Amino acid sequence: MSVLFIEYPKCSTCKKAKKWLDDHDVDYIDRDIVLDNPTAGELASFHARSGLPVRRFFNSSGMKYRELGLKARLDAGISDAECFDLLATDGMLVKRPLLVGDDFAIPGFNEAAWTKALLGE
Repeated sequence: MSVLFIEYPKCSTCKKAKKWLDDHDVDYIDRDIVLDNPTAGELASFHARSGLPVRRFFNSSGMKYRELGLKARLDAGISDAECFDLLATDGMLVKRPLLVGDDFAIPGFNEAAWTKALLGE
């Protein structure tokens, strides 16, 4: 099984996650989130596979998130579609790394969740 690994190559967490994938012999397609940001349609699909609230797909620790006042906008209840459109405008808004398989999507590096999804443990 090959998975999609969406990363920001300069991110230390992404580097750690990539090493984890390599150490566990996981076959993956590597995608730079800045050069090839997910589209709104892809994000909607990833969200559906994740079972998580859409706000978990936002990089809430990023400068752009704070500059745009996104916490207040999310708290005010913008629609999922508006979220996907907004996330699709700039890869730096998206929580990374983003691991996507046929039936799952996991924003951020969570070793336990990745192990369960990829290794069935």
